[in-house]
Amino acid sequence: VGEDGAKKLKSWLSWSWTYICAVWFAMVLTMIYVLRSPLKLQDTLTSASVFLNTLTPKFYVALTGTSSLISGLILIFEWWYFRKYGTSFIEQVSVSHLRPLLGGVESSTTTGLFSSVNGEAEPRPSVSECKVWRNPLNLFRGAEYSRYTWVTGKEPLTYYDMNLSAQDHQTFFTGDTQQLKTEDTVMQKAWRERNPQARIRAAYQFRLRFEDLAPSVFPVVFRCAAAYVLLAEEEATTITEAERLFKQALRSGKREQRVQDQITTGKDINLLVYIKRRLAMCARKLGRIKEAVKMMRDLMKEFPLLGMLNIHENLLEALLELQAYADVQAVLAKYDDISLPKSATICYTSALLKARAVSEKFSPEAASRRGLSTAEMNAVEAIHRAVEFNPHVPKYLLEMKSLILPPEHILKRGDSEAVAYAFFHLQHWKRAEGALNLLHCTWEGTFRIIPYPLEKGHLFYPYPGCTETADRELLPSFHEVSVYPKKELPFFILFTAGLCSFTAMLAMLTHQFPELMGVFAKAFFSTLFAPLGFFADKMESFMPSSFWHQLTRI
Repeated sequence: VGEDGAKKLKSWLSWSWTYICAVWFAMVLTMIYVLRSPLKLQDTLTSASVFLNTLTPKFYVALTGTSSLISGLILIFEWWYFRKYGTSFIEQVSVSHLRPLLGGVESSTTTGLFSSVNGEAEPRPSVSECKVWRNPLNLFRGAEYSRYTWVTGKEPLTYYDMNLSAQDHQTFFTGDTQQLKTEDTVMQKAWRERNPQARIRAAYQFRLRFEDLAPSVFPVVFRCAAAYVLLAEEEATTITEAERLFKQALRSGKREQRVQDQITTGKDINLLVYIKRRLAMCARKLGRIKEAVKMMRDLMKEFPLLGMLNIHENLLEALLELQAYADVQAVLAKYDDISLPKSATICYTSALLKARAVSEKFSPEAASRRGLSTAEMNAVEAIHRAVEFNPHVPKYLLEMKSLILPPEHILKRGDSEAVAYAFFHLQHWKRAEGALNLLHCTWEGTFRIIPYPLEKGHLFYPYPGCTETADRELLPSFHEVSVYPKKELPFFILFTAGLCSFTAMLAMLTHQFPELMGVFAKAFFSTLFAPLGFFADKMESFMPSSFWHQLTRI
C-alpha cells in the first residue's frame, strides 16, 4: 500500500508540475506589473523607444545582415556535422551536457555497442547483397495460400515467387538437367506448369505411370514420392490431408529404413529431408508441437550438413510456442555466431529472450529517472542489434502496419523477411508481458546509432539499397512495401535555414524599402504588445487605484 501511495504521489506531482510552472510565470508577470513604478519600467521603455526611433535604416540593414551571416555559418556547420555523423551538433550537445544537469539520463555511448565476440564488426559478405532465400516456414499452397484466395479473391503469391519455387523443386529434386531420366523429365514438366490444376494433373499422370513398377527400382520409387509431394503442396485443402500425402510419400519406398539405406544421390537425400521437414511442420500446425520438435531435432542430427535449409528456425518457433525458453537459448547459442549468417529470426528471438527478462517491470519514466540497469541495457542493445539487421520488423510487431501471408521466398533484411518473421512470431512477443512496450520505447533509437551515410554500418555490413526492388517482386501488388527509414533533417538545421533566409530577406527589404519596412515594423510591434496593454488595462479596472498605490509604496 505504501509503494502504491508513493507512486500515486509521484504521478500527481509530475502531472501538477506543468500547472505550477504556469502559475509561477503568471505571478512573476503580475509582480513585474505591480512594481513597474518603483523599478521605473515605464521610463525605461520610453527611453528604449526613443533610442530605437533615432536609429537609421542602415543600422537595421546591418543588424539583419549580420544575423543572416551568423545563422548561415551555423547552418553550414550543422549540415556538415549531420552529413558526417548523422545527427545535429546542437541537439547532441544539449542531450549530452544539458540533459544530465536537468536530471535526465546521459545518453549511452554507441562505441562498441554491437561489436562482435572478438570486438570486430561483421565482415561484408562477398555474395550478392540481394540473394533470395527459401522461406523456412513457407505455407502450404493448397491448404493455406489457396484458401486465402478463395476467401479474399487476392493472389498472395507473385509469379516471380512461384517461379523461384518451381526452379527450386527442379534443381532440388531432379538434379542436373543435362542428365535427366524419363521420370525426371515428367516431374520437371510438372513443376514448370504455371496453372495449379495442370501441375496436379501431371503429378497424377506420373504416379499412375511409375508407382506400379518393382520396388527394387529405388530411384523410380523415390521419384514417385516427388509426385506425392506436389499433390500434398498443391491439391490438399487441409493440413491433415497434406500430412497424409506426405506420409504416403515417405512410405513410397515400402519401408522408411530401407529407403534411408538405399539413398545414393544428393537429390534423393534432399527429397527425404524435404518430406520429413514438411511432416514436422504439419505436426506443428496441428498442435502436436512436442512431436514436431522431436522430428526437427532428429532431422538436424541426421543431416547436420544441411544447415543452409535453416531447419533451426522452424525449431526455434516451435520451442517458443512451448515456452521452452531455456531450449531456445541453447539453440541460439549454437546458431547466433559471428561466423554464421544472421536472420531476423535469430536476431529478434535473441532480443525477445533478453527483453522478456526485464520487460514485465520496465517503465520508461522510471528508467529516465534512475537510468537503465545492466539487464535492461542488454535488452535494449539486443533490440537495437535486431532493428539494425532488419528495420522493417517493428512496425509489424507493433501492428503499425498490416500483416499479409508471407511469401515462399524472402530477402534477408528486407520487407519480405519482416513479413515472414512477424507472421509467425507476433504471438510470441505478445505472450511476453511488456516486451512489445519495451520494443516500442527503444526501437527507433537504432537509427541514431547507425553511422551515416549508410555506406558505413555499425555491427552488420551496410544495409543494401537494392532490397526495395527485390521485395516488390516477391510481395503482392496490394501490399505497400516498406523501405529503409530515411534519416530526417534535424530540427536545428531546418530552424537555422529558416532563420538565415528570413533575416536575409529582411535585410534586403529594409535596404530597398526603408520607410515601408519601418511602418511594417511599428505595426508588428504594436500588434505584438497589444495583449500586454490589454492585460494592463484589465488589471487597472479590476483593482482599485488606491490598492495599487499602496502596493507600489510598499
